[in-house]
This record gives sequence, C-alpha cells and structure tokens, in this order.
Amino acid sequence: MIIITGAAGFIGSCLVNKFNNKGEKNLILVDDFSNPLKNKNIENKAFIEKIDREAFFSWLDSNYDEVDFIFHIGARTDTTEFNKDVFDKLNYGYTKVIWKACSNYGIPLVYASSAATYGLGEFGYADDHNIIDRLKPLNAYGESKNEFDKWAIKQSETPPFWAGLKFFNVYGPNEYHKGRMASVIFHAYHQILKNGQMKLFRSHRPDFEDGKQLRDFVYVKDVVDVIWFLQKMSAPSGIYNLGTGTARTFTDLANATFSALQRTPAIEFIDTPDDIRDKYQYFTEAKMQKLRNAGYTKEFYSLEQGIEEYVQAYLLNDLIN
Repeated sequence: MIIITGAAGFIGSCLVNKFNNKGEKNLILVDDFSNPLKNKNIENKAFIEKIDREAFFSWLDSNYDEVDFIFHIGARTDTTEFNKDVFDKLNYGYTKVIWKACSNYGIPLVYASSAATYGLGEFGYADDHNIIDRLKPLNAYGESKNEFDKWAIKQSETPPFWAGLKFFNVYGPNEYHKGRMASVIFHAYHQILKNGQMKLFRSHRPDFEDGKQLRDFVYVKDVVDVIWFLQKMSAPSGIYNLGTGTARTFTDLANATFSALQRTPAIEFIDTPDDIRDKYQYFTEAKMQKLRNAGYTKEFYSLEQGIEEYVQAYLLNDLIN
C-alpha cells in the first residue's frame, strides 16, 4: 500500500496518475479534500481510500503494517503567506510527525522540500548537506522547508530510505486550482488569450537585460518520473535537487508559450513591485549531479517541449492529467 499526501494537489495528483498508469491502484490519498477545484484532479483516479490530513496520523498508527511507502507531497506553498505559525504547523511540524512515524514503523519516505530554501543563491544551488545550515530563504515558506531539511539531516533515527526533493519551478497540468501561485506558464497562457500579449518584470539590475532573468523550469511529468525512480531504485538517502539543471530566461518562456499558441510574440515589461523587488531571484539553476550519480539517466523535457505539450494537450483542452 502506498500513501500520497497532498494527493489532490498539483504534483500529488500527477503522481497518483503516474502510479495508475504503471498499474498501481493500491493507493491511500491524504489531503484536505474541501476544495472542489482540487478534487477534480483526482476524478477518475484509482485508489483505495481518501483520508483527511487531520485524521491521517491516527489512521497510520492503526494501519502502518500494510504501508510500503509514503510520498509526503502535501504542504502549504503560498510564498506570500507571512504567518509563520501556518508553516510551522502544516510544513515543519506535520512533516516531523510523518518522519518519526516512518522511522518507528520502518516505512521509506520521500518528502517535498523546495528550491525556495536557496534564497538569493548566495551559496549556490548544489544539494550539498554541508550548506543547508547557511542557506537564507526569502520567505516563511522557504524557511519552513529549510528548517525541516536542517532537522532531517541531523537525525540519528531515520526511515529505512528517505529523500527530500528540492523542487525548482514546476509547471504542468493539474495546477488549475492554484490561483496566483500557479506557474508563470499558466498565467502566460491566460494573459495571451485575453490580451494578446504577456507582461514580464523589467530587470532592476544592470547585469541583466529585461526578460533575461533566469529560472530552472521543470515539467511536472519529469518530477513524477524522478519520484517513481526513487521508489524503485536503491538510491542513497538524502536531499536532492529536482530541476532540469538548465536555467532559461523568462523571454524564452514567453516565446515558447506564444509558439505553442501559434501566435506572434508580444511582450510588455513592467516594473517589479517594490514589496518584492529586493527579494526577487534573478537566477536559479539546479545542480543535478547527485541525482545522476544515484542512477537517474532519463533526459528532462526542454522548456519548449514541456510548454508545447502543456498548452496544446492540456490547457487548450482544459484536461486533467
């Protein structure tokens, strides 16, 4: 039996789909199932039972001997939320309880960390345990993820296998419910359809041209492929980056979205809002050698390939993955 938390969310529901496509239906889905938009993500999926996240721990204490693996993908991901108590409860505290249960019951664990832990990238973007204590996240969300990573690598009692995955800029189907926290590609698609153009933040640094700010954008299908690999292969425990390893500009992203819609690019640059300007990342790029050394050999979607599939196969058809 496999447990997926955050199962109705973006990455969690795509992971459910991945398991179903591999013939795995012995799934327990954990989430707050009160959002009807999120629940659409798991319509027509095959699973055994849905468990509310507040009831999960008591359920696990009674059924742990039937559980083969836990994928803890659920988290509060709103980077504009400033109430640290929310993240202490839903990210840091909740994940600690799952970790301790997996350690006590001998259950392998994969949990969601985040590239938000890297802050402005002062110490680079290597998934090196030695730099985790020095990282300076820019918001409460990133802090909650980094605090758990710091806690995890210091534990003497651990699950038999564990991996924390630092997701970079993930995009793809099943993010329809995320509102302002959906990917730039999602918002670009809707801007272009509505206005015929896309707005990008102007650069406020002399070393970057407008639109040439760089991010590591990773397609959600690559993300779930890596998670599947970690369940099936004997990789070393630890914290892993999960990006493509190749940073791309926002202009590249915009042009790929216009191309997927078969439209001529029309880009307008606007000032980055004052309240986020000093915390705006101009470059992120995952160092992926650790995952490669663990045996993952599959090539990642290019930005153009991922956007074309996302726009043409999903967004234009309003389809769930």
